[in-house]
Amino acid sequence: MLAYEIPFAFSPVSAGFPSPADDYLEGRLNIHTHLVKKPASTIFMEAPDDSMVEFGIFQGDMLIVDQSLKPQNNKMVVVDFEGERVVRRFIEKKGRRFLAVGKKNPRYTSIDTEYGVNIIGVATYVIRDLLNR
Repeated sequence: MLAYEIPFAFSPVSAGFPSPADDYLEGRLNIHTHLVKKPASTIFMEAPDDSMVEFGIFQGDMLIVDQSLKPQNNKMVVVDFEGERVVRRFIEKKGRRFLAVGKKNPRYTSIDTEYGVNIIGVATYVIRDLLNR
């Protein structure tokens, strides 16, 4: 597997006027080592739908998913449900586990984990294509 390093400016990015310091690159950044903590258990996948826009995950976004992490309350998980991969928010309440969608998107429903759900992994990062939005 190849890991590319790209120039990295340590100064923060503002949405206003550029900083004069932006002309000076201060190091190299390897995206793979920065975003992938456990390469052997990490997969990349595309967000399949717009069910999680309330949480900043849009259809077509690239998700970095760590299959070695255990789901924790309110974390995003990727699951295989009825033959489809979906992204949901993991909720644990009073001993029951649910996979919730945002309230702003009524086209999708939450899933009770008692009904044949295979949790693939925990989504750790989202990468969004800003040029084609």
